[in-house]
Amino acid sequence: MSDLHATFTRLKQALDQIVVGQSPLVQQLMVALLAGGHVILEGVPGTGKTLLVKVLARLVEAEFRRVQLTPDILPSDILGTTIFNLNSRDFTLKKGPVFTQILLADEINRTPPKTQSALLEAMEEQQVTLDGESLPLSDLFWVIATQNSLEFEGTYPLPEAQLDRFLFKLVVSYPDAAAEKRMLMNSQAGFQAKRLDLANLNPLATVEHILHARRLVSAIALQESVLDYLLAVAQKTRQHPDLLLGASPRSAVAWLGASKAQAWLSGREFVTPDDIKAVASPLLRHRLILRPEAQLDGIAIESVISAVLAQVPVPR
Repeated sequence: MSDLHATFTRLKQALDQIVVGQSPLVQQLMVALLAGGHVILEGVPGTGKTLLVKVLARLVEAEFRRVQLTPDILPSDILGTTIFNLNSRDFTLKKGPVFTQILLADEINRTPPKTQSALLEAMEEQQVTLDGESLPLSDLFWVIATQNSLEFEGTYPLPEAQLDRFLFKLVVSYPDAAAEKRMLMNSQAGFQAKRLDLANLNPLATVEHILHARRLVSAIALQESVLDYLLAVAQKTRQHPDLLLGASPRSAVAWLGASKAQAWLSGREFVTPDDIKAVASPLLRHRLILRPEAQLDGIAIESVISAVLAQVPVPR
């Protein structure tokens, strides 16, 4: 475990050096990778969402594909289709970009619901059905979607069923002044985000490393008192007066997996209540729905999550 843990520590450090000022975000992205959960990156343009994913894909020796989603893109453009080959007089399958290991779905809220739902089966069941045939995807298959948090004209907000397929929703904020200065200094020294091939990024982890780490994460120990604490917090969200919709049972299962990944990244072989708290916001912020009156009062979902965590006693 120590050697493998050191590999992912180096991977996180390398990401922090290139995508400066986003260390908590990088930590949460690593947790999602080890938990095997898909991620939404939300933020205003120019905050490094796409760069973060592209750098991670270069540091991990895995197949990477990127899809720029637009209003006119069709499900077949993502999943693939069968075409007639004039030479062989037969139909052949042309696989889409979903047949990869790491998939970046850029600006997912700019594509219509029909195309968004094309990813549902792939994300949930790790397979694609084309012409009645089920085709398995890679064991690593991991989707990272980005969306702009400001522009709503010409967009199609993801429905709750689609959002629930994502383990985390990570908010990409502006870096602080010191981090932005480092970013400018890197640019002055010659770093170009558009030319990552010139950055000499050598892979630090392989697909086998990730899959092995996921098996170790699943074996992380969990005391019954800590499990009861997670369950109590999940049930508390369903009773909160400001919430119309609380955490689902599927959310609780995902929460358990993410907490184990957080514990493993922290170098521990058991889950603590702090691990559960650490992943609460990215795991719940896209799953909980505020009541209309709470929205009118300006109550933020983050404050509700904090209030729920504060109301449940932490086990010793």
